[in-house]
Amino acid sequence: MAEMRAFRDAVSGWASGGPGGPASDLAVRLGVRTAVLLEGLSDLAAVEALAALRGRDLAAEGVCVVPMGGAMSVGRYAGLLGPPGLGLRLAGLCDEREQRFFDRGLQRARAPRRDIFVCAADLEDELIRALGTARVEEVVRTEGDLRPWQTFLHQPAHHGRPQQQQLRRFLGTKKGRKIRYGRLLVEALDPEQVPAPLDDLLASL
Repeated sequence: MAEMRAFRDAVSGWASGGPGGPASDLAVRLGVRTAVLLEGLSDLAAVEALAALRGRDLAAEGVCVVPMGGAMSVGRYAGLLGPPGLGLRLAGLCDEREQRFFDRGLQRARAPRRDIFVCAADLEDELIRALGTARVEEVVRTEGDLRPWQTFLHQPAHHGRPQQQQLRRFLGTKKGRKIRYGRLLVEALDPEQVPAPLDDLLASL
């Protein structure tokens, strides 16, 4: 796992303009065969949590999950990791509104798009709908976030919105909360509740 993190860090440095040698060397040494392109760290937390629940060791399977820091970076990452670069198989998860960036980026990298799975709004929305708002509130309460949640609900800007939208917005109001709940909401799911995009992504790896 630590070595796969080192590979991920090397890829990030490469995407930021650094040398590609360290990533290339690690890819060979670790037997990396697939790169999973994700928009951010909350998606990473969710994918890793589901893999753990399913007893999957993605690193041992040669799969590296790569948070790109936003969908607009997909062209860069696909070019470095896909056919023009390291030649890895590419998979990924994206929000519906960001699908166009994935489509264009993969097309430019001459990479198949079949293993890119699309969330209806975003992954948080998928998880909240899968669990139901009452179960999500229970997780919020268990995690000690009931008071911030109640404070959030009393803000005029959020009055009258559907509770699902309120919860989704709440998860993004504090740095790190979205990442933490990416893992927690996955861990709260029953096996049959796993949202299709997340379930299909893991099954494809």
